[in-house]
Amino acid sequence: MLNWNEYRQQVLTGVGEIAKLSPDTVRGYAGLSAAGQKKDLLGAKTRELIALAVAVSLRCDGCIAVHTEAAIKHGASQDEIAEALGVAIALNAGAALVYSTRVMDAYAAHE
Repeated sequence: MLNWNEYRQQVLTGVGEIAKLSPDTVRGYAGLSAAGQKKDLLGAKTRELIALAVAVSLRCDGCIAVHTEAAIKHGASQDEIAEALGVAIALNAGAALVYSTRVMDAYAAHE
């Protein structure tokens, strides 16, 4: 089993290194992230649940590690995460089902 907490730190450290080399790129990414939060119509928890469904769809382990923690911090339960993953599964069929096990593994690391 992947150590999701350690992996999340590795990803964040790596992003920090990229920020040193290409600050405008990371600043641009941060601007995109912040733009979707301005009106806050969905709320942070819903945005993180969407992010997890997209992370599974894109098969992005770094996204899974970061957004699982954020979803939990914003109050998402395991059942809510599973429901959001159900949307990804419905849209991505078998590939998303297999990859969704990685989110649940990441969630279990926080128990």
